[in-house]
Amino acid sequence: MPLVRERRGHVELVVIDREKAANSIDLETARALAEAFDSLEREGEVRAVVIGGAGDRVFCAGMDLAAVRAGEADAINSVPGGFGGIVRRDFPLPLVAAVNGAALGGGFEIVLACDLVVAAEHATFGLPEVKRGLLAASGGLVRLSRRVAPAVAFELALTGEVIGSARARELGLVNRVVARGSALEEAVRLAEQIAQNGPLAVRRSKQLLAAALQSGEAELWELSGKLASEVLSSEDALEGMAAFAEKRSPRWSGR
Repeated sequence: MPLVRERRGHVELVVIDREKAANSIDLETARALAEAFDSLEREGEVRAVVIGGAGDRVFCAGMDLAAVRAGEADAINSVPGGFGGIVRRDFPLPLVAAVNGAALGGGFEIVLACDLVVAAEHATFGLPEVKRGLLAASGGLVRLSRRVAPAVAFELALTGEVIGSARARELGLVNRVVARGSALEEAVRLAEQIAQNGPLAVRRSKQLLAAALQSGEAELWELSGKLASEVLSSEDALEGMAAFAEKRSPRWSGR
């Protein structure tokens, strides 16, 4: 299997396991990722997801060139959720990238589809497609200017420059930088911290934050009222307030 999955409490780990192929995405891997994210959308016990790559050299090198030469590019991009099963998916759960090395091209586009990013100190990021006469068409050009200042987005996209984890953190692309070999465990800790909170409140908070990047203020206030009303009337809201008053840990139901 090109994918390793592991459940840790309410956190699911999804690791691309093609280290010898730089954790690149071929058709088998694309289908496995799509199936994993499909199942996680239906899985009621999972509250946060961590995606990583095997080894400590490459997070994901993008699409497997051997698969491209074999004529599989369209099929790889056409799996549910788009490239990597995630770049075109409206995924409801918090998604944390554990970047253990190079995240270039499609690999960086997978990172940009995540909500939070933990990077090893030697990790690198970039959209080098223009250097090859190509377009970063799996969300990189769509999302980059929402994550960094427009001038920086233009520079990274048009030069194909590769940056390190320290610079990525300065730009707001990375939440935490950790020692080599620690990215996955730190990403799990971050996901576990999220998973301790009210599941419905977390999902709706993510939904509203995502909408804020795309919508006008009037639409946001309307959506905010709708989502706030749903969360406030939920079982979790009552449980959260009761647990606070009773000085105990809340028992979330996700309803």
